[in-house]
Amino acid sequence: MSPEKVSTSFALYPSSAEIVPEPLGVVLVIAAWNFPFLLAMDPLVGAVAAGNAVVLKPSELAPATSNLLARLIPFYLDNSAVCVVEGGVSETSALLDQKWDKIFYTGSSRVAKLVMAAASKHLTPVTLELGGKCPAIIDSSADLRVACRRIAVGKWGNNNGQACISPDYILADESIVHKLIETLTSTLKEFYGEDPRASPDLARIVNFSHFTRLTKLLDHPSTESTIVHGGQRDEKNLYIAPTILLNVPCDAPIMKEEIFGPLLPILTVKTVDEAVNFVTARPKPLALYVFTKRKSVKDVVLRDTSAGGMVVNDTMLHFVVLDLPFGGVGESGMGAYHGKHSFDNFSHRKAVLRRSFFADILARYPPYSSLKQRLVRCLLKADYFGIILVMLGLKR
Repeated sequence: MSPEKVSTSFALYPSSAEIVPEPLGVVLVIAAWNFPFLLAMDPLVGAVAAGNAVVLKPSELAPATSNLLARLIPFYLDNSAVCVVEGGVSETSALLDQKWDKIFYTGSSRVAKLVMAAASKHLTPVTLELGGKCPAIIDSSADLRVACRRIAVGKWGNNNGQACISPDYILADESIVHKLIETLTSTLKEFYGEDPRASPDLARIVNFSHFTRLTKLLDHPSTESTIVHGGQRDEKNLYIAPTILLNVPCDAPIMKEEIFGPLLPILTVKTVDEAVNFVTARPKPLALYVFTKRKSVKDVVLRDTSAGGMVVNDTMLHFVVLDLPFGGVGESGMGAYHGKHSFDNFSHRKAVLRRSFFADILARYPPYSSLKQRLVRCLLKADYFGIILVMLGLKR
């Protein structure tokens, strides 16, 4: 929170300037259900570090974690500075009706629009941590064994696909697509066994509503015939098997919304440019992954695409690098946090200029003349020699 010194111009001599971080005030943090502890505490730490008072709203879809936070936070933290409000839609709506100095929301784009609309009534700034369809581009030079392991753990090993930065679909060079499916399938068996339902390492779908949504995506006429692996489901236990689909039509529902589950479409492309064009024709994702050994491919994808974050030859790990800002762009969100970026997110950077009563330059005051104008121009350009010439009447 120490002031950050910045330089001033000669025209303001003598003076000093600094940027002073100050708390925004009272902020609202609305957390998501898929990482209910992390996505509540991570922004809370940044908000408190910046000096704000915080109201935390945990997700009602993770009731055990919500209850834990409601019990422990008042026990360990100052209740006048941090408090927890539990509840569902009605409680969240009541909170959004209040005037806040900042709202930090993690969740879906649909709810984010409601949050932003409520914030606009008070001109409240918002940070929206959303999601989108995160692509993984794989070219023919990639090490498929390593790539498949990293994609599999980023997709199915990460809440069974219920994560905003899980790979949503793959764009693969057509020359490797069959080898890719074969390697992904063997990787799944290596990770979760012949019957993934029995694996202790594979999550279930969070609730019946999301199970039904994912089932409808799978059973859509344009999609069900494209399944090349998996597809099994168990409604009673909210289980959907890791599922791979090949060349799903681009207008299928599964390709029009964030999947947020264990379904992974693979689309074939002929060139990297075709993959890049596919990505850029759609809303900007929260994360983008590219697997290649070719520097030229890395450079093209980095230069010609836009995403909240990008990882080369891996998935998701940018999330754990504290010096990297984490956040979206466009429809995948606005604002970023993690590490020092969390502090900055919840701070106002106040500009401060300090001057004394010494050296009051009369040329800045009316009545104005051509002489004063020439002096001011020289001052703004730090043209010391020009100032002397103007004073001597030798410069026009």
